[in-house]
Amino acid sequence: MNTDAGKTAVLFESTPLTLDGGATLSPVTVGYETYGTLNAAANNAVLICHALTGDQYVASTHPITGKPGWWERLVGPGKLIDTDRYFVICSNVLGSCLGTTGPWQDNPATGKPWGIDFPVITVRDMVRVQAALLDHLKVGKLMMAIGGSMGGMQVQEWLTTYPERVHSAVMLATAPRHTAQNIAFHEVGRQAIMADPDWREGRYYDYDVKPAKGLSVARMTAHITYLSEDALTAKFGRNLQEREALTFGFDADFQVESYLRHQGSSFVDRFDANSYLYVTRALDYLDIAARHGGRLADAFKGAAHVRCCVISYTSDWLYPTVENKSIVHALNAAGVPVSFAEIDSPFGHDAFLLEVPEMDHLLTGFVKAAAKTNGLEVDDA
Repeated sequence: MNTDAGKTAVLFESTPLTLDGGATLSPVTVGYETYGTLNAAANNAVLICHALTGDQYVASTHPITGKPGWWERLVGPGKLIDTDRYFVICSNVLGSCLGTTGPWQDNPATGKPWGIDFPVITVRDMVRVQAALLDHLKVGKLMMAIGGSMGGMQVQEWLTTYPERVHSAVMLATAPRHTAQNIAFHEVGRQAIMADPDWREGRYYDYDVKPAKGLSVARMTAHITYLSEDALTAKFGRNLQEREALTFGFDADFQVESYLRHQGSSFVDRFDANSYLYVTRALDYLDIAARHGGRLADAFKGAAHVRCCVISYTSDWLYPTVENKSIVHALNAAGVPVSFAEIDSPFGHDAFLLEVPEMDHLLTGFVKAAAKTNGLEVDDA
């Protein structure tokens, strides 16, 4: 497993991390990237929380794929999240596989990779690690926490667990809990991985193999949920893949089949199969309201001072507008100032990663307002 993580921090050495499931971890290694400089007042820090299979390389070249950062069009000098003004932090989440402690890493007790002996984690556990990383970086309070999809779930956990450390928050294409359909799609992916003979009960590291076919199918299944029917139709339709007639076989006759196969095969080069099991499970366990008597508004009561923005997309059927609105309603009920927009986009769930002018316009205004109200000088032009 390639774990080139750029910057790393070793945390929870003297005091173990206690997980929601009751287990403890010590130490915890975190892979992270920073952009820009923390100012003297330490009030210009922006935490970007990545999605399920994302990573810390939000605005720099990925060490495995060589591709640009996943949000490079928005983060950088002079860009929407201006690294000449803000100190931007993005860390690989707990349980993932690009430098942060997860099932791929050696268990201190055995000297061998954890595999599925690694304790099950939650999104709140991920946020606890992020908070410890901020302590390590001397960041007391964030100017902003921002994230889409699973990143938006992490932002919600910041609002419920560490509201005093957040000035403003942005949640994109997200939800406060996983529905039965969300869980069902994840279970298909997990079963595909575990059905691969090379999974070896999660101990494939010991055999120098990996369940590539199972992980590829899991990625293909998930990728369908990130798109919309309109997007697939517009991009592929029923077009054939480099042929003029059907083969009447099971090769990739259609372009959409070839596309999904490519998505699956390229994914296995950069992601660990066991990490996929753990991070998807963390999402399935997400139910913020359940910790507060079933009332989501109660979870946000401590965040009345936080300026929030929630954005959804019309063609997102993974975390549709109704789920995003439930967050907005709960924030309103808790007295949290929140703005909301549903953006018309054909791109499905992945819209928050793509160039959507309406989203950029909304975020530009919100980021400037957040900076200004947090005591930073802002060019209003």
